[in-house]
Amino acid sequence: MFDKKSAISLSNPIYKRRQVFNRLMLGVSFAALIFGLFWLFWIIWTLIEKGSSAMAWSLLFESTPPPGGQGGLLNAIVGSVMMAGVGTLIGTPIGILAGTYLAEYGQRGWLAPATRFLNDVLLSAPSIIIGLFIYAVYVAQVGHYSGWAGALALAILVIPVVVRSTDNMLMLVPNGLREAAAALGCPKWKIVMSISYRAALPGIVTGVLLAVARIAGETAPLLFTALNNQFMSLNMNAPLANLPVVIFQYAASPFEDWNRLAWAGAVLITLLVLGINILARSLFRQK
Repeated sequence: MFDKKSAISLSNPIYKRRQVFNRLMLGVSFAALIFGLFWLFWIIWTLIEKGSSAMAWSLLFESTPPPGGQGGLLNAIVGSVMMAGVGTLIGTPIGILAGTYLAEYGQRGWLAPATRFLNDVLLSAPSIIIGLFIYAVYVAQVGHYSGWAGALALAILVIPVVVRSTDNMLMLVPNGLREAAAALGCPKWKIVMSISYRAALPGIVTGVLLAVARIAGETAPLLFTALNNQFMSLNMNAPLANLPVVIFQYAASPFEDWNRLAWAGAVLITLLVLGINILARSLFRQK
């Protein structure tokens, strides 16, 4: 008869080898965790240490100053909110509808797998490529930089994130719910609207929030599309100030006051992204 006690005894060489290997891998995993957290906290501490000197109410209520002057980042914050908002409004419906087709209507044929593959490619594409694309098809045609061009670049970055999250969340909805509604004579579009969307809503909204967090700090596409504006402007058809580009330009400048504003802007973006991620994981957490 099999002796269970002897199987888990240290005298058993197989059990002893597995126990040593298990402890070794746990130690390596814990060391990797500490290594990653060390750099994360170092980055956050550096941001707070460098940016705290410029953190003041004027940062939110005054426009970017000339070298040696006093000011804040109001025009850059307003421009970023405008372009991110328009980009989200453009990209979210497209992403949700595309994800809905993939999950609800694309079970057969080659189109859905090919679309998922291309969406994954777009999801991992460097953002500077998106900026160059919008520059070629829009900025170069109209002859000037603008907030609309920046919003279009950000919308293209939003779409693959929303497509992926919508597709994944709808695929998790049990088919039994759809079949029960179909058995009662419910048309396909109403099944999607009343059952699939309702069940997957927390995941879809989370994907949209994560897309907003991604575009909040994108600099490369805005350099080729919206560029920057030293003054307060609400005109989306002209160069528009934005926080990522201001941080890039001020951090590379030789002026110490601009360097401090760059660090403060980096703190603002970090807090924004952190807040959006916390909101996405807590507000729509399944009870």
